[in-house]
Amino acid sequence: MRVIQTAREGTGMASKDFMARVQRWQRRARIGLRLLGRKALAGDWRNRAGTARRRLWEFLLPVGLALASTTAIAQPFYVPSGSMEPTIAIGDEIVVSKYSYGYGKYAFPYLDMNFVQGRLFAATPQRGDIAVFRPPSEPHINLVKRVIGLPGDHIQMRNGRLSINGHELVLSRAGTGMVEGPDGVYTEVPRYIETMPDGRKHPIFKWQWDGPLDNTVAFVVPAGHLFMMGDDRDNSFDSRVPSERGGIGFIPLDALIGRARFVLGSIDYLNASSILGWPAEMRAARFFKPLM
Repeated sequence: MRVIQTAREGTGMASKDFMARVQRWQRRARIGLRLLGRKALAGDWRNRAGTARRRLWEFLLPVGLALASTTAIAQPFYVPSGSMEPTIAIGDEIVVSKYSYGYGKYAFPYLDMNFVQGRLFAATPQRGDIAVFRPPSEPHINLVKRVIGLPGDHIQMRNGRLSINGHELVLSRAGTGMVEGPDGVYTEVPRYIETMPDGRKHPIFKWQWDGPLDNTVAFVVPAGHLFMMGDDRDNSFDSRVPSERGGIGFIPLDALIGRARFVLGSIDYLNASSILGWPAEMRAARFFKPLM
């Protein structure tokens, strides 16, 4: 009986010890599971955060590249008027290099930076360049004209002929061309080639010689300014009209945006009945045409 009782007591003690171990294992397992759950949760949040960062980067990268390209390299502009015909037609999309004359307050196309003074990497245009700028009289619009006068130049129109520093520019007849009016109607007009003092040549339209802007006073271009004119000489509201009379007057160098380089594409919107008619009115011959 003693042996049997002793055997039963030993079995009970072993059973209690075994159960205690099982309970310890269970506690450790629960703690381990909790730790694994926390690690898994932390890992899930890290994965989500990583995915969010990647998506944000994928969004910001093209936006940043687009902003950098239109700010530092080039920017396209649509031309809705004909003051630069025959060089630039109504409906042309032109590409303007932003680095040509430096970076000023209009370098950022979507920001108002009138507080910026001067230009970074500034360069003065040459006579004959085609430049895009914002006139002080209307600083919220973009205009495109040809640079005619540099600081210190004397500019005058006499009987429809342009003179720079007392020298009348050579004007050679070059047949006729078709000028498009604001109503989309084309008119045949005389075409000429004008030669700048340095020998650069560009075409102009000229069909009258006694108009209101064909005889002017001698303009003296102030320091830090330019004298701008359109190539359609009888249809251009340019520096020949002072700002106090509703014109653009002299243009500050700081108002420059860039130099027009080439025509990206061209559609005669004025003669398209609707957007469906745009393909028929594309001017394929003007695509990628250099601007001189």
